[in-house]
Amino acid sequence: MGHGGGSEFAAALRELKERTRQSFETLAARTGISRSALHRYCSGKSVPADFATVERFAKRCGADREELVGLHRLWVRATEPDAPGRDPRPDERYASGRAPEPDEPDSSGRAPKPVEPQVPRPPTRPTVAARPVRKSRNLVGVAVAVVLGAGVLGVVRGTAGASDDGRLLLSEACKGPVGMGERGECVREVQRLLVRAGGDLDVTGRFIGDTRSLVVAFQAFAGLHDNGVVDTETKQALYDEDVDVSLKTWSEERVADRIREVFDRDAGQAVRTAECQSLLEPLATTSQADSTRTWGVFQLSESQLRELDGTPVDALDPEWNIRAAHRLWSRHQDFRAWPHCNVTVEPVDRL
Repeated sequence: MGHGGGSEFAAALRELKERTRQSFETLAARTGISRSALHRYCSGKSVPADFATVERFAKRCGADREELVGLHRLWVRATEPDAPGRDPRPDERYASGRAPEPDEPDSSGRAPKPVEPQVPRPPTRPTVAARPVRKSRNLVGVAVAVVLGAGVLGVVRGTAGASDDGRLLLSEACKGPVGMGERGECVREVQRLLVRAGGDLDVTGRFIGDTRSLVVAFQAFAGLHDNGVVDTETKQALYDEDVDVSLKTWSEERVADRIREVFDRDAGQAVRTAECQSLLEPLATTSQADSTRTWGVFQLSESQLRELDGTPVDALDPEWNIRAAHRLWSRHQDFRAWPHCNVTVEPVDRL
């Protein structure tokens, strides 16, 4: 990469890598990130589009909280739209507010609905209040629970102009879709509403991987277009008391215990595989390079869901996901269905 935030970001990744004794091959297997991608990120040739990827790598290299915060600052600068080497993802076309072409597929493989005009709706409930920030158990919450300096680049919206009925997301201040890379009061309102629905999320005002995963889960449960972008339909559903969606789910401990029960003699490797795939987050979703997603505890692909007669909503149910993963394991009595995590690894250290 040429200069600026991107080169600093790559240098920070190299420093983390160099203080470990792990090879790129080992790190690739233990993080689920390809060896070639790790080389590109550490050399500055490209930048991950999702901070969850950075955090997974950094934690495996032993990064502490302060280092994660610093990495996030550099990552935001390096992923500025005009920054060289940034690694685009299909969903990013929504974050900018650009509607895809009619025949342009989204991450689910379907032609997306057009972006609707922002039309105010009758009042349903007022803007919800933020609850105190807790210690994060999500992939990137800790890293962004601080206010970054003025040098951090990003889109800031929602500082004024709330709607008369108190629904900030349907006001002029939050006009247009809210998505990846944005920050400010509009994002905080999205996060507050997700927390109210039962999501385990810190209200940081930054729309990154953990927020997108919960948006995707909410959209899937509500029967909406699950593109991970808070469009008009999603905004309305977040406020609508008649939309019966709960984002409450199992704790990491309960997930690990259930995996051990189901997999029995291969319990240890099964837990390590699930931890490699999702950090034991039942509502984790990840966009893939082919515009599909992987879902839930074992990050089941859409092709695997079709084989197992399941749906994304099924995959976000930890009990169904774990049993489905066991069915895949049972075919060969091994973990070949998860090649990036098919090694003996120690659990990832939690912050």
